[in-house]
Amino acid sequence: MTDRTGDEQPAPQPYVALVLMEATTSGPAPAGEPEQPLYQENFVLVHATDERSARERVERRAREAETRYVNDRQETVTWRLRAIVDVKEAEDTDLGGDADLYTRHFRDWAAYERVEPLLARDGDGV
Repeated sequence: MTDRTGDEQPAPQPYVALVLMEATTSGPAPAGEPEQPLYQENFVLVHATDERSARERVERRAREAETRYVNDRQETVTWRLRAIVDVKEAEDTDLGGDADLYTRHFRDWAAYERVEPLLARDGDGV
């Protein structure tokens, strides 16, 4: 891509971000229990020319998703950006077919089991 000065600019590439949103309510927690926020993980795809630009796009999208509303119990629910956990170029940049988007590595399997509710619990992990 060429900019107005005639200089070559890098083409936008797909970047994947892991965004953590948090929801809280204004209503009282059950007796004797602290309020438990609800967390939501989002894997977001943006196209940018570099990681800094991708991070800016991701943050702008997440801030635009922040909201506040009254639910059916007349509690105010507030969704806000809690963290941008990671932003990195997609593993495969050709998204026209099957593709790997995001990879991360870890060593503590027990910690992963504690936080991942969708993990199979039958022992084989599949």
